[in-house]
Amino acid sequence: MTNPLSVLLVGINFAPETTGIAPYSSALAAALVQRGNRVRVITANAHYPQWAFNGSPRRHVREARGGFRVDRFRHLLPRRPGGLSRALSEMSFGIASAMTRFGRPDVLVLVSPALLSSALTLVRARLFRRVPVVVWVQDLYSLGVRELGEGGSRWAVRTICMIERWLLRRADAVVVIHDRFRETVVTEMGVQPAAVTVVRNWSHLDGPVSFDRAAVRAHLGWDDDDVVVLHSGNMGVKQGLENVILAGRRAQERGSAVRFVLLGDGNQRDVLATAAREVPTVQMLGSVPDEQFRKVLGAADVLLVNERPGVAGMAVPSKLTSYFSTGLPVIAATDPGSVTESEVLLSGGGVAVPAGDPDALLRAAEGLAEDTAGAAAMGRAGMHFRATQLSSEAALETYAQLLARLANGQKASNFREAGNS
Repeated sequence: MTNPLSVLLVGINFAPETTGIAPYSSALAAALVQRGNRVRVITANAHYPQWAFNGSPRRHVREARGGFRVDRFRHLLPRRPGGLSRALSEMSFGIASAMTRFGRPDVLVLVSPALLSSALTLVRARLFRRVPVVVWVQDLYSLGVRELGEGGSRWAVRTICMIERWLLRRADAVVVIHDRFRETVVTEMGVQPAAVTVVRNWSHLDGPVSFDRAAVRAHLGWDDDDVVVLHSGNMGVKQGLENVILAGRRAQERGSAVRFVLLGDGNQRDVLATAAREVPTVQMLGSVPDEQFRKVLGAADVLLVNERPGVAGMAVPSKLTSYFSTGLPVIAATDPGSVTESEVLLSGGGVAVPAGDPDALLRAAEGLAEDTAGAAAMGRAGMHFRATQLSSEAALETYAQLLARLANGQKASNFREAGNS
């Protein structure tokens, strides 16, 4: 790149967090530096998905990471994220980030979530210097408060929706991770279609790794004839994982070979662990390092995305990008017509069953165990989808081109007309 950019990225999640949004924000920063740009990141201390700090972080820490500068600010961390406590947490980070010196970036990237901190940072950016702003939408709050019912009062829900609409309409460009998101921000929030670019979350894992599968399964206590159905990542309200506990009870009652494994952390983990205490067909595993994570994934037989009933359009599970790198079939326990169902069925990499139906979940797992040829074909289809649709190179190049055009004074509409979205 002949004219390197100065890019400021502001988001509440970043490496060393390994799940959710953080791997994508971290990869974007690294890719921009590799292309010769200058990058600075303003973020919080690592806290997700366990919603707890490691120790007692200082108010402000500056570090160098992979050729770019990272400023971390301590923010309020709720014990139970949701509603008012989540809002206060985001606002505390937004105030900290908005009060720091921005320097003179050529373009500003705001990652949502967090919505409220992004809104505060946009206000700050507009007050002092006109810098092009990109809002990168990973989850849609407006759909979330409706689908999860966690927005509080009707007034609070309306306020959240108004803030999100205001933020997206004031940005110079909006990047969304799915075509359904684009439809929502255009039709429901009034964002100009030309201002919206779709950049799918890419797979941040390579293809299958070579490892001793039998040894890993033995280490985890999985027998050769166990049909291991593994759910990885956040254990929160949105995932509705009590459905998996119930499916495990059904498997126990029926003497099924299916065994459900919940891998990760989150604010519902303790509740789920208590519910699973007397269910031997359900196993809880804590978060593991990336290298071990890939082996645990690959040692399973089926990978699971489970969503609470009513969750249909607010998010695209980032775990799918990892799942499609394993060559294993996927079960999506989700509402019919949801974004998650459409993604899994589009890929050909798995099957979908209704959310909140433990019997259907168990039947799907047993069906995949019986149809080994069909399961293998789904695994291959998922890998093909990853290679053709979830390429990190294509996604990051699209992002780099969009930022360059905005920094050079061109509108997002010019970018879309160039056919690069």
